[in-house]
Amino acid sequence: MYIKIYVGKKEGIWNNSMNGPHIVVPIMNDTHSMAPSTPVSARIEKYSNLQRLEASLGHARAAIREALTTNEDHHTQDPDYTPTGPIYWNATVFHRSYLEMEKHLKVFVYEEGDPPVFHYGPCKHTYAIEGLFIQGMEISKFRTGDPERAHLYFLPFSVTMITQVVYVVDSNDWGPMKNTTKDYVDVIANKYPYWNRSLGADHFMLACHDWGPEISFAVSNLYNNSIRALCNANTSEKFNPSRDVSIPEIHLPSGTTTGMLGGPSPSHRPLLVFYAGGVYGPIRPILLHHWQHHKDPSIQIHEYLPKNTSYFAMMRHSKFCFCPSGYEVASPRTVEALYTGCVPVLIKDHYVIPFIDVLNWKTFAVVVAVEEIPNLKRILEGISGRRYSRIVKRGGGGEEAF
Repeated sequence: MYIKIYVGKKEGIWNNSMNGPHIVVPIMNDTHSMAPSTPVSARIEKYSNLQRLEASLGHARAAIREALTTNEDHHTQDPDYTPTGPIYWNATVFHRSYLEMEKHLKVFVYEEGDPPVFHYGPCKHTYAIEGLFIQGMEISKFRTGDPERAHLYFLPFSVTMITQVVYVVDSNDWGPMKNTTKDYVDVIANKYPYWNRSLGADHFMLACHDWGPEISFAVSNLYNNSIRALCNANTSEKFNPSRDVSIPEIHLPSGTTTGMLGGPSPSHRPLLVFYAGGVYGPIRPILLHHWQHHKDPSIQIHEYLPKNTSYFAMMRHSKFCFCPSGYEVASPRTVEALYTGCVPVLIKDHYVIPFIDVLNWKTFAVVVAVEEIPNLKRILEGISGRRYSRIVKRGGGGEEAF
């Protein structure tokens, strides 16, 4: 995973884009800038915690720039995983960035708040990434108990749990949910100096629920300044790709990927394309209008699956799987398709695809404009067997990102 870093009003990115400010790192034995008679301890004390954090980020940026300009990473020693291949825009830069993150990144998790709204989230759910991330941060090696050492500050509330615990069903009243978020930010802003110091710019929230963006609007600085990691990464709903992070929606019925991974080879997939799902939102009605009840039996498009038909079995028997937007842009189908070896066909408007600045999605998925829905069969059949095999193979690499 890659993390965008904001310290004060200065920005740096630990991924394949290095547009952060140039940082001049003080040289402690420079006789022109500091008298040699000054004790070392006194010299160190001249630099604040923020300056030291900025200096460490400067070193990280320099290492990433080196990988970008040379396309080589002479410092890489990673026994776990070395990214390679065309699924990455620049595998060397991403790897260098990831290693710098592992070396330096520290995150402070606010301890205020009680479960189930805070420090807790669903793990066996369409929005499982909320619970998995929140629980993961509780024990993460990136977590620090010293807020003075932190590059980032995590707001550990679950939007999914807010909707389940605070929201009154059918009330259409957003007030209590937004007040819960605002009150939490007020608590940490009054207790700690860090929110007010940066106006939230070095803080982040994570939400996979569709209502995540709307909940963030409760606090102007949370929306305007903070990093929002969202599944509902919809630019028409004020998702800002220069600051926010698009994360994948992953449905884990059992809480793990057990039984979800793998599928037959391309030659053992008799169906051209498969989709089953509710008809709502602006795109799905168009899709079903053109392709439901199609005379070609290799095109299986359903609103409801036929009785005794397995959803995942159909994915494993299909070469392509349609992944259209519903009410919102995100859908677990994209990751489910990758897990089962079915090439995802993304049909969405205003969607920022997860990890798009690291992963070249067009190498392992098919991205189709909504206007092309009537031409989907021609588009898919126009993909040669050789190209399809390459896409499937690369999709196995893309799967590792999820």
